Parts: sequence; structure tokens; C-alpha cells
Amino acid sequence: MSHNIILMGPPGCGKGTQAKILQDKLSIPQLSTGDMFREAAASGSPEGLQIKELISKGAFVPDEITIELIRQKLASPLCAHGFILDGFPRTVAQAKALDGLLSSLGTQLERVIEIQVPDDYVVERVVGRYTCAQCGTGYHKTFKKPQVEGVCDKCRGTEFTHRADDNAETIKVRLDAYRAMTAPILPYYEEKGLLVRIDGTGSIDAVCENIKKAIGY
Repeated sequence: MSHNIILMGPPGCGKGTQAKILQDKLSIPQLSTGDMFREAAASGSPEGLQIKELISKGAFVPDEITIELIRQKLASPLCAHGFILDGFPRTVAQAKALDGLLSSLGTQLERVIEIQVPDDYVVERVVGRYTCAQCGTGYHKTFKKPQVEGVCDKCRGTEFTHRADDNAETIKVRLDAYRAMTAPILPYYEEKGLLVRIDGTGSIDAVCENIKKAIGY
């Protein structure tokens, strides 16, 4: 069975974590625009060099470039049985462009999952998260500690990093930006009957089970 899913929600709501879990359970790829941009930038192609320059300046990558990168992924055998979009679309214009792209490929969205969490919960989640410096596995000082304190579960590394912008002041700015730019997409998908809202304040497993129910898995 094919699953074409978008995961949405404010920064720090856990959608990246859920996307990785669903990727393994459903055997469909997580498509993160951030990962696509980094992959393109590292390729050295003319398009990649343009993206690299834009990112270095802190500028947005134009919609037409983003849509083309997504088109390439969706048209590949990688997405033959579905996909999980994480971080896209961010605007109604992008949502409409995605609709057109999917239509041209003879497919359509199945569900748009919004993971809902209150602001104070987001701040606690973001400020407390950290990553294994060796393999990139993510942890949290409250919600997801390593089985052995100070040792990565996956690679047994002992060095960890914390993003400089994972602080209360920055996350509040990002929450305001989410509401202003991305939240208006929700009514767009609700009118299409695609939107399902999930409580994101439970455990990682509980949130995952609710998402699976929403897509009939």
C-alpha cells in the first residue's frame, strides 16, 4: 500500500523524529528539504552552487528550485511506494505547486498530519535536545536520554553537540515565523479533507501510534 504523507507542526514538535520512525515502519523515504538542499549544495552542480550561495547568505531557496528537487525525488524509484514530506510545503503557494507536481506524476496526497504542541512544551523540547557528534543520533535531556549516560546508543560515541540556535529566544522567533507563514496552509488542507491533528505531547511511541491510525496503518 502506498502512503503519501506530509508531517507538519511548529519547530520542535517532533516531526523529524516521527518521520524517521515512519520511514522505517512503512519502508518509504523521509523527504526533508533541508537534506535535499545540503545534498544539492555538496554535488557541485550549477543548481547546487546556487543553493549553497543562498544558504550561506541565510536567504530562502526559490520555490521553483525547491519544487524541482522534490520532483526529482518523487519521480525516482525511491518513492515508488510513497513518501513522507518533512519541512515542505511552508506556504500556500508551495502547497498548490506541490498539488500540481503530484498531479503531473499521477498521484496525490493521502494525509497531512499536524503535530500539535503548546509553546512552552516546544521550548522545553528544543532547549533540551542534543546530538551525537559522531553519528548524528538525536537525544534529549528529559525525553530521550541514552541508555548509558554519556554514551551514544547507536555508535557508542561519547561526544555530543548542542545547536547554538536551540535556545528559548530563538525558538520563540521561529514559532512566530511558523504561525505567520506556515500555519495558513492548515485551512487549505482542511478544506480538502486531508488534515488530521495529532496531540504531540505524549511519548514518542504514543504519537507514532496516533499517526499510524490516522493513515490506516
